[in-house]
Amino acid sequence: QLYYQVLNFAMIVSSALMIWKGLIVITGSESPIVVVLSGSMEPAFHRGDLLFLTNFHDDPIRAGEIVVFKVEGRDIPIVHRVIKIHEKENGDIKFLTKGDNNEVDDRGLYKEGQNWLEKKDVVGRARGFLPYVGMVTIIMNDYPKFKVCI
Repeated sequence: QLYYQVLNFAMIVSSALMIWKGLIVITGSESPIVVVLSGSMEPAFHRGDLLFLTNFHDDPIRAGEIVVFKVEGRDIPIVHRVIKIHEKENGDIKFLTKGDNNEVDDRGLYKEGQNWLEKKDVVGRARGFLPYVGMVTIIMNDYPKFKVCI
């Protein structure tokens, strides 16, 4: 009996891992699903919304688009809107982001001396969302004792 429970659990875990890896390949994003952790993007997205991302490198980044990016020195990706594009003559693009609910742009969040983001900083671009589905993740992070109960 225990053998079948362990085998069943192993199959569930390996199936979830295969689905996750498949999503990475299909979406082109290292993290195809993220949870919005703050209110910086309200009213577009709220804390706990689950975002679905793609990150196809051929797609140009445009002002108004919502991107998820990582900054050197910060572990958690940030979900903000592109507010300004700076395109060089050679085709390289740099861009500036800002949370819809924030007063100032994100230059204060970037690493010291960095004024623009580049495509390499982008984890993905928001393509869809499910409202508040990620609240479970936030509750487990905010209240570690809740994890033990589960």
